[in-house]
Amino acid sequence: MKRYCFALDLIADKALIAEYENWHKAENCWPEIKKSILSAGITQMEIYRTGNRLFMIMDTDETFTFERKATMDAANIKVQEWEQLMWKFQSSIPWAKPGVKWVLMDEIFQLS
Repeated sequence: MKRYCFALDLIADKALIAEYENWHKAENCWPEIKKSILSAGITQMEIYRTGNRLFMIMDTDETFTFERKATMDAANIKVQEWEQLMWKFQSSIPWAKPGVKWVLMDEIFQLS
């Protein structure tokens, strides 16, 4: 198992943040999105929020690669629709490359 952590900002608007959280409730997230995540080799995903900053933890199996996930997402119309919808709420963090949503974080500490 490999773990990745990411950060992303939301637009700092209480109504938009509430709507974003509503979309991510288990009963509202599209089944095609859940299927695409699991099919890519992601075994667990959690998203946390403080203010308008999001933090995502993603555990993957040995089949996962970022390239494979990107190729699968590009070929999946429902994933493209979901991503377009999510841009309504999301705002790239200041140091993200243009067009990049979730920015991979560097691990700086681990209690072992």
